[in-house]
Amino acid sequence: MASRKELVALSAVELRRLIEARQVSPVELLEACIERIEAVNPFVNAVTATCFERARAEAKAAERAVMQGRPLGLLHGLPMGVKDLEATEGLLTTLGSALYRDHVPAADNVLVARLRAAGAIVVGKTNVPELGAGANTRNAVWGATGNPFDPRLNAGGSSGGSAAALACDMLPVCTGSDTGGSLRIPAALCGVVGFRPSPGLVPSSRKPLGWTPISVVGPMGRTVADTCQQLAASAGAAVGDPLSYPVDAAGFLNPPALDLGALRVGWTEDFGACDVDPLIRETFGRKVRAMSHLFRICEKVEFDLGEVHRCFDVLRAEAFVAATRDAYARDPASLGPNTRANYEIGAAMSLLDSAWAQAEQTRILARFNATMAGYDVILAPTTPLSPFPWTTLHADTIAGKPQANYYRWLALTYVVTLATLPALSLPCGVDHAGMPFGLQIVGHFRADHHVLGVAAALEQAFAGSDELRRPRPALDRLQAVEPALTSIVSAPPHPGGSPTTAGGAGHRISAGA
Repeated sequence: MASRKELVALSAVELRRLIEARQVSPVELLEACIERIEAVNPFVNAVTATCFERARAEAKAAERAVMQGRPLGLLHGLPMGVKDLEATEGLLTTLGSALYRDHVPAADNVLVARLRAAGAIVVGKTNVPELGAGANTRNAVWGATGNPFDPRLNAGGSSGGSAAALACDMLPVCTGSDTGGSLRIPAALCGVVGFRPSPGLVPSSRKPLGWTPISVVGPMGRTVADTCQQLAASAGAAVGDPLSYPVDAAGFLNPPALDLGALRVGWTEDFGACDVDPLIRETFGRKVRAMSHLFRICEKVEFDLGEVHRCFDVLRAEAFVAATRDAYARDPASLGPNTRANYEIGAAMSLLDSAWAQAEQTRILARFNATMAGYDVILAPTTPLSPFPWTTLHADTIAGKPQANYYRWLALTYVVTLATLPALSLPCGVDHAGMPFGLQIVGHFRADHHVLGVAAALEQAFAGSDELRRPRPALDRLQAVEPALTSIVSAPPHPGGSPTTAGGAGHRISAGA
């Protein structure tokens, strides 16, 4: 029998196999995860509201199902963290906003319901920026999430809590979502896998603009196989998302086995449009040289994508205006600086701006497709900077160039968002500062299976390279930092009484049995 420390470090795929083989009990796995959360979460503040007692009851039921030989779902008995933008029945869901500090949904949304139907056990919520705005996971409800490799630094966002929880082996399954890079960026900064699927592949029932393709939900994992497992449990049509479509979800469990030596790979440091720190350019160049022998062709590609920044400004602002109009009308001060900035940018725009942006996005896809025509995938850095202190709200300068707004530093990922292409951030060693480096793999239109196959093959090849393999945080050397990660927190009220604390990691909200 593995120790609890060894147990939580196993992949989700391996844990699911061991549960079905009756070699690991869902009850023991849950207790090991709770123990890890209580020991490590105080240093990174990735997990927020929890429902340990309800999870314990569900783990016992999962154990009975195994012992009785009943059919088991793809995620049967696996403890799960849910990004705090996703509604979870009976569990505090704040969206990182004071507006929702006492919001306890009556039902799961489509994503959570599907993962629970596949057997996952919700243990708690994972931290986000306010309303998911930005790539620094900090808010006035729960505080900040620190990077597992150095808690003084940014864990990325908006799925920063999920990425940090995975990297710290707190939970084997965590959810994410992505507009400008919110799956890929925290995965890159924390050394895990984040996959932005094609719009509609995984249904999202919480988008205020149901027809927009820029916002998606998707899987994260410590490995590509773990990511595929969550995708297989969540993909497919749902009436709540008008962009969703029927798909053979089980087909994602085993991405195609690819011969890297047959691949034609293009690479770019900046897509011809993004500011990137010179040290990240140097790091990326070193990574490309270390892997170029794996491919049939590996060469630099020049992009000309048009007015990608203005286009993203308009489309992002539209979504935030739809989501925050009523709150802003009541009290602009109720919104944080990032969210308020998005609303005000959008409120100043016209129908002419919107029509232009929709047309420009169509042109961007055409330009992307034309450039990619001779290649199987495009490789790029996921982020333009090494992680910076979480006390800095966002990167305002890159390579000496001022950034136009709080999200401009996400351009390496949001240009791919605009093209609606599937993209995955794969751990790829460390950067010049010894922090995780994420390799962004961009595929052709709707080629999700192929992107996952390339990522799985690269992950296997990288495992034998000191330069390229996935880094792991030294959790035994984590220390408390100043200012404390919860120093900007104002304790949320408990819907049924006083909040409790667990492990000194901020306030925990119990959902009850």
